[in-house]
Amino acid sequence: MKPIAILSASLAAMSVLVLAGCRGISTSGERQARHDLGAVAGRYRPDNSRPALPALTPDSSLTNFLAYALLNSPTVEAAFYDWSASVENITVTRSLPDPQLTFQAYITDTLTSFMPGLFQGLPGPGKLAARARVATAESQGKYFAFETAVLQAAFNLKRAYYQLGLVAEQLRIQQATLALLDNQERVLRAQNETGSATLPDLLRVQSERDRVRTDLANLEDSRLSLLENFKAALGLTPRQPDPPTPVHFETDGENPDADELLRVAFERNPQLAAMEADTRAAEAGIAVAYKERVPDFNAGLSADVYAPPFYWPQAGLTLPIWRDKLAAEIAQARANELASTSRLKAAQIDLAVSFAEKSLAYRETRRNLMLLENNLIPKARQSLETVRAGYRANTMDFSGLTDAERTLLDLQLAAAEARTEHEIALAELSLMIAGVPPANAPLLSNATQP
Repeated sequence: MKPIAILSASLAAMSVLVLAGCRGISTSGERQARHDLGAVAGRYRPDNSRPALPALTPDSSLTNFLAYALLNSPTVEAAFYDWSASVENITVTRSLPDPQLTFQAYITDTLTSFMPGLFQGLPGPGKLAARARVATAESQGKYFAFETAVLQAAFNLKRAYYQLGLVAEQLRIQQATLALLDNQERVLRAQNETGSATLPDLLRVQSERDRVRTDLANLEDSRLSLLENFKAALGLTPRQPDPPTPVHFETDGENPDADELLRVAFERNPQLAAMEADTRAAEAGIAVAYKERVPDFNAGLSADVYAPPFYWPQAGLTLPIWRDKLAAEIAQARANELASTSRLKAAQIDLAVSFAEKSLAYRETRRNLMLLENNLIPKARQSLETVRAGYRANTMDFSGLTDAERTLLDLQLAAAEARTEHEIALAELSLMIAGVPPANAPLLSNATQP
């Protein structure tokens, strides 16, 4: 066979090998990571596209607003693709380096020798598997970062939702208060003309009315700011149309057991889980550092097309002789492991402290709400009915009647504020501390969590 024909055949065979491609051997951690990613992607980003968002109307439920926020949040989306990239990195890390196609030639007056060759680097035994374990643990940490982003997005939406509900209730009560004061002013003006009411009483009511009007203006202004927060929590940009404002605001109505919630917090909190994954990655990094003492290998074969069948086999290996470097790599890996373990312990302590603080706020707001709804407001209503009966019987004056009405409105306003604080405290406790996701959140179930 002519040299050119042999060269062509050799290059053709190598081209077929390269173009056909090869596949490495996946690890169990890689297969599990891809399974988990597929399970979440099927619900969150099927075919890398956003699924149909729920249609939002003023009558939409809190569940619909939450679903919209979780699917549309750019922060959640960024965390998801960070996790997706980390899963792909497992494959990159456990794969062999690319083979090298080489060419050698000897030329005097003419080309006397031409040798195409193929060389492959081979990391030392166990190195790729150890690196894959590090990448797998890092990928698990990225998943829990994604879960944290989902919980944060849900909390942001709930907080904005409840704050909007509070402003709506405050506006309603303050408008009722303003109407009451306007009526009281008209009566006092008439009484002042007949001499049955004093000017200081009239001025007091007018001052109170002016204060309420200012409060109403401030509430309307704050409502615009809260609507922007609500829009941002839904993942909408400033240039997009404003979302519909809810006309009915739901409350959670849950009363979780504190001990059970604390147990769930240590079991499910994604920030703790991410730190545990970091610890596993650091532990796997120690194994990688020890593997660096093992030499890497390379092997190849060249064929001289001018003198067939003359082959040049070659082999080589690295010499890990720098003992101070190897010792430093091992010491660095051990220090990273100790640091990650300490960070995990510190986070567990912080979680217990945060849980105590948030659960205290939750219990206080719940007690305040129960006091208002079950005790003070019913008594204020009863007192108002008594004053109204006395007013109709001419045993109570109009000022006493309006004072009783104002007392009831003030208590209702305090109840609305306590209810909002209670719902926000509960949302923070369950979402951010305990890590309990909302229904239908695009997250792994307990059975399939990494």
